[in-house]
Amino acid sequence: MSYTVHPSAIVDEGAEIGDGSRVWHFVHVCSGARIGKSVSLGQNVFVGNRVSIGDHCKIQNNVSVYDNVTLEDGVFCGPSMVFTNVYNPRSFVERKDEYRNTLVKRGATLGANCTIVCGATIGEFAFIGAGAVVNKDVPAYALVVGVPGRQIGWMSAHGERLELPLRGDARVRCQHSGDEYVLAGSQLVRVPAPVAAEQATR
Repeated sequence: MSYTVHPSAIVDEGAEIGDGSRVWHFVHVCSGARIGKSVSLGQNVFVGNRVSIGDHCKIQNNVSVYDNVTLEDGVFCGPSMVFTNVYNPRSFVERKDEYRNTLVKRGATLGANCTIVCGATIGEFAFIGAGAVVNKDVPAYALVVGVPGRQIGWMSAHGERLELPLRGDARVRCQHSGDEYVLAGSQLVRVPAPVAAEQATR
């Protein structure tokens, strides 16, 4: 076995877990789960059957990743954050055929105790603040806080707030990485450092 499983954890037969991943205390991974390389599943994490988790994700303590949730590479799930998969649950009404897909794209951060209501797509390197409730799609690099969640700014891939307006045409360079961020209307695009430097000298 090329990954580490704590003796108290349960990994059902059929689950796929990549090299270098770590499964900590009291975790339960269901048989249909697909988990990538170098993933950390913290204490008391649950991973459902119809779940895909990419490489280098970190799922902190007390997070349940339910069916129909997909995490791309490098997603961070803070302690006790919540996913859902049924929009209007009732104990008396069976709705397992009504699960809504949730997609969290590459590099996004989901802060401690936030809630992602099913059906939302979280853009790459978006940053959801602690305790926020997200009930709609979030653009790439967006900083979202509050209940309900609202965008208040932009975050770099490095995890620093960018001095940019929410809308308009502007650009700024990340002081840590040298990457340039170009805002066009309501969309932010990252230009990696070597490309940005080459463009600046033309």
